[in-house]
Amino acid sequence: MVLANTRTALTGFMIGFALVLTACDSNEPKEKKTGQALVSVNGKEVTMLQLNEEIKRANIRPEQYEAASKQLLESLIVRQLILDEAVHNKLDRTPDVMQARDRANAQVIAQAYMQGIVSKIAKPTQAEIDEYFQKHPEFFSQRKQFDLITVRVATKDLSSELKKTIDAAKSVDQVVTWLDKNKVPYLRSLASRSSTDLPPQMAKMLQEKSKDTIFIVNEQENSLLISVNAIKDSPITLAAAAPQIERFLLNQKYKEATDAEVTRLRAAAKIEYLNAKAPESSAADKPVVPQAAPNADNATNNLNLTEPTSNGSIERGIMGLK
Repeated sequence: MVLANTRTALTGFMIGFALVLTACDSNEPKEKKTGQALVSVNGKEVTMLQLNEEIKRANIRPEQYEAASKQLLESLIVRQLILDEAVHNKLDRTPDVMQARDRANAQVIAQAYMQGIVSKIAKPTQAEIDEYFQKHPEFFSQRKQFDLITVRVATKDLSSELKKTIDAAKSVDQVVTWLDKNKVPYLRSLASRSSTDLPPQMAKMLQEKSKDTIFIVNEQENSLLISVNAIKDSPITLAAAAPQIERFLLNQKYKEATDAEVTRLRAAAKIEYLNAKAPESSAADKPVVPQAAPNADNATNNLNLTEPTSNGSIERGIMGLK
């Protein structure tokens, strides 16, 4: 059986291979790779160091190590075979590959630099965690759980007649009855979200409006009709929330540090826009910063307690609420 984590690593193999190809140069002298050699492929070694790096990137669990090691070693052999053939066909010298090599090289170096910046940042203190907990009762001690009824319809079916029905309806059931009568396809389901999951504006709106209110969230091709079925108290203690608060505060510190470093670098540099229009000051103040590479030992996850999570349809499109 192919292990899930290993399968994920192998799925990304061809993407990773493109970066490996950009790193090669057929005219440069070949250096002996470091680490114990495991396999020789056409005279080129696949080493234990390479295998350990693949295992690390695939997040292999200890009980999966033996089987995963064999699979990943075979993927390294296949990669070397393809790499040899690509170089033989001079693909490493094509403009696209050479440009990708330059970009990958710059990205890796920039990320390493930013990793050095954030690695010096101290973790939030217990006092900082306590302060955040006390300042945001809506996320913790006064957290609410919203039990929602959702009805998904195609946006093209959201006619003016349907909108009038929604405005006049006292419950989702009345809207569903209209959909059935007019043979409009829909998908009805239940969902639960806490005030921690939702944007503050949306959580406040759901709490203040009556149960009779039906919200419309536009999702481009589909639209979501939302009605609050129940609102329950769902408090969370400081002890339970502390790890999440710590990650959030640490991520905030990372962002502040990287933004400050980019501001410093821009101030010290001489930047001239030659064949490009200079951005507005607000755009220049919000650059895309190369992120430090996340790993299992740090908290660089993009966690934000005040913003919607990325995997929920209800959290998106708050501007489409009506």
